[in-house]
Amino acid sequence: MIRFDNVHKAFGENEVLRGFSLEVREGETMVIIGYSGTGKSVAIKHIVGLLEPDEGHVEVDGVTVGALTRRDLYRLRSKIGYVFQFAALFDSLTIAENVAMGLRKQGELTETQIAERVRESLRLVDLDDAVGDKLPSELSGGMRKRVGIARAIAIRPKYLLYDEPTTGLDPVTSAIIDDLMVRMQRQLGVTGIVITHDMRSAYTVGTRIAMLYEGRVRQVGTVEEIQQSTDPIIRQFIEGRAELESGAHVVGGVPR
Repeated sequence: MIRFDNVHKAFGENEVLRGFSLEVREGETMVIIGYSGTGKSVAIKHIVGLLEPDEGHVEVDGVTVGALTRRDLYRLRSKIGYVFQFAALFDSLTIAENVAMGLRKQGELTETQIAERVRESLRLVDLDDAVGDKLPSELSGGMRKRVGIARAIAIRPKYLLYDEPTTGLDPVTSAIIDDLMVRMQRQLGVTGIVITHDMRSAYTVGTRIAMLYEGRVRQVGTVEEIQQSTDPIIRQFIEGRAELESGAHVVGGVPR
């Protein structure tokens, strides 16, 4: 349902994606792992048209994103929930107003319906109605992350994109967010893409895992296939080791 086909993307002389190809199947949660700065977040920004590839293309539901008109791009975005790395809540708005933003932009529901959808979305992420009157500054980091998920699911998306959802959280709170992501897939039937370097999280939420390395997919497979991989680069990453296994070497601090 989402397909990257030989996507290249550079920023000046920095070529981030160098032939990135990946298919995400309907109903699965694809986890994309990789070293910091390898282009994981850059890749998923192409799905919603925030970036356009220099070469290759990205398809969602069989339609090339880069070929869409502005109106059709907005229509596509209405099917996609995006959970930002640090929640990206507006500090001057209440939690309820933050969650309602996408719904008001769509303009399809009455204010009464929006209020009910907001309450329902907050309950889905285990937040009670009273939280809606608070400001983001009054919540913990984990609660803000949950609000970010509530805002993403409020539009009833077909796809959910998570950008480093457990970054900066303690292990217990991270586990709560992982559980929420699994529940969103089961209860709402959404197709998910999760960007993370947290392997515990990747193993918990992923249907399949793809490792992005040097701008391309190094390997993609089930959780078990990735855990059993004999690729020295993948083994170093998933085990968090400073040194590579024999047969691989480091050039300029980067595994080759």
